[in-house]
Amino acid sequence: MTQTPGEPTTGTTPPVEPGPPTSTTPEPAPAGRPGGDPLRGSLTSGVWAAIVAFGIVLVLLVVFIAQNTEPVLVRFLGFEGETPLAVALLIAVAAGLLLTALAGTLRLWQVRRRVRREAKRH
Repeated sequence: MTQTPGEPTTGTTPPVEPGPPTSTTPEPAPAGRPGGDPLRGSLTSGVWAAIVAFGIVLVLLVVFIAQNTEPVLVRFLGFEGETPLAVALLIAVAAGLLLTALAGTLRLWQVRRRVRREAKRH
């Protein structure tokens, strides 16, 4: 039984040309970039963003102080004094931030204590 070119053969499979190797395993991520995301933030970019944000807030603060220099009378718990409006408002903001931080800290302590108690029970 001879085979002529172009005649199909029965019971045999045609030869397969070797192609590029295929892999089912994912390639490892480049060093320094977990997950391989090239847009993922780094510590340096975070510090840079914080410095820029701080600079913007500082400029706005200087403008605020420069525009609010007129003296105002402040009374609090029997104390009385005169201070620039900007200083009085900044002190009020700082006091509000401290009270908020104190309340947040107390809440964190409460939650941590509750989690420790639950962990001891189980």
